[in-house]
Amino acid sequence: MKFAKLHGTGNDFLLANPEDESQDWAAISKAMCERHFGVGADGLMIVLPSEKADVRMRLFNADGSEAEVSGNGVRCLVKYVIEGRIAKSTNDQLTVEVAHEVLRADVTMSGGEVSSVRLSMGKPIFEPTEIPVLAEVEPPVLDFPIDANGELLIVNCLSMGNPHAVLFVSQPIEDYPLERLGPVMEFHAAFPKRVNFGVVRVEARDRMHVRVWERGVGETLACGTGCCAAMVAARLHDLAGERVEIVQPGGNLIVEWDGKGEVFLSGPAEFIFEGEWPGV
Repeated sequence: MKFAKLHGTGNDFLLANPEDESQDWAAISKAMCERHFGVGADGLMIVLPSEKADVRMRLFNADGSEAEVSGNGVRCLVKYVIEGRIAKSTNDQLTVEVAHEVLRADVTMSGGEVSSVRLSMGKPIFEPTEIPVLAEVEPPVLDFPIDANGELLIVNCLSMGNPHAVLFVSQPIEDYPLERLGPVMEFHAAFPKRVNFGVVRVEARDRMHVRVWERGVGETLACGTGCCAAMVAARLHDLAGERVEIVQPGGNLIVEWDGKGEVFLSGPAEFIFEGEWPGV
């Protein structure tokens, strides 16, 4: 199987356009994404035909679990699809079918290549049962207490097509023990489908720092939906304006939200290399 490796601000993915969808993609993803014995990546994305959009996406995490969506991953997919001529953009737009909806990507081209993508991530989901989180409160789920192995964490829960718990901190985020508390939060009983755990320090109303522990992967250099969730939670607490620059270990992204409608995520996607995986 031919594949390409791309990254969005350090969040790296393997992308393929298989003829046959009926493969054991969980096992293939685990093998390909393994960083010592495989190619190495945070996830494997396969591009498929769609009856609702220009293309359909399925995303498998490094541990083989299937994810609903990835903001960084979809930007990579848009570059892969357009530059590989798998589908054409119309008026510099491409639509992508993900698990529960169709996302719209506004594409900026430079020299025949995709240089950046502004992606509509849909509206945030606040209903506890749809996130999901076991919280008997009226939405939105703000300042929700979680006992993380004896440590009290006050988090904000929402879905950007996948579940997020956002924790605001005052210390530099690089000092936060994410490698210790990330796994505790991911598998906490309050989150029936596990959760992406984001740690956020607000620097100004238009700038914040974010680290994310992602389901099925661990800490990544960047998380698009995690940035969106962080910005939405900050706006709900009146800590942010309508446009925020998000600083992550792998690079910066822009998130926009007017407080009512869709969330927009903007950033680059970069090609790394192409290869062929045997046996598929």
